[in-house]
Amino acid sequence: MASDSDVTIPSKIKAWVYAERGNPVDVLKLVPDVGVPEIKEDQVLVKAVAAALNPVDFKRALGFFKHTDSLPPIVPGYDVAGVVVKVGDQAKKFKVGDEVYGDIIEKAVDHPKQHGTLAEYTAVEERLLALKPKNLSFVEAASLPLAIETAYEGLERAGFSPGKSILVLGGAGGVGSLVIQLAKEVFASLKPLRFPWPLKLLMKASRGLAFRLANPSSFWVAPAVSVPS
Repeated sequence: MASDSDVTIPSKIKAWVYAERGNPVDVLKLVPDVGVPEIKEDQVLVKAVAAALNPVDFKRALGFFKHTDSLPPIVPGYDVAGVVVKVGDQAKKFKVGDEVYGDIIEKAVDHPKQHGTLAEYTAVEERLLALKPKNLSFVEAASLPLAIETAYEGLERAGFSPGKSILVLGGAGGVGSLVIQLAKEVFASLKPLRFPWPLKLLMKASRGLAFRLANPSSFWVAPAVSVPS
């Protein structure tokens, strides 16, 4: 089993950073000498292999919730998939070398972390991570967390329960496609109604095929990118 001492962690890393809020096209810069985040007792340090962007990242950069946001400079990104390289003293769930994924920011708009996932390394509370399923690539895993959390919370807030039907508008999108899967596979809906697009998904729906988490190639979710080494 690998230990902290077996892993070399650089003192400086590359990360996407904005020092002031604004249009990401204008303010987001690749910085080559960002410090590696220090981990707390309940955190692990993850070497990112892939990270995902969501609409909230764009809204955050524009200052939509600046009054409850952390102060710049900010490394954006909520979702990550990667490998644990360091473990806090009170972190017992994972060990060095574990492949994990998750949404590293527990409260999306309430003082989210300054150092997000668009970096070579990121620190995160171990309770916010899960082991990456063997049948998912790092890119596929990184695309899931925030989108599937949104889908699940939406179904819960709507009071959805087994036996009910649901109409999903935008069922081919990141959240919509996951709502369809959760409605059928987790909430046991008898007949999840879809309004998917494009035609290929519509044809699949008409044949009664479920879009399963076990078959990630059958759906599209939030864009994810590999993090260069």
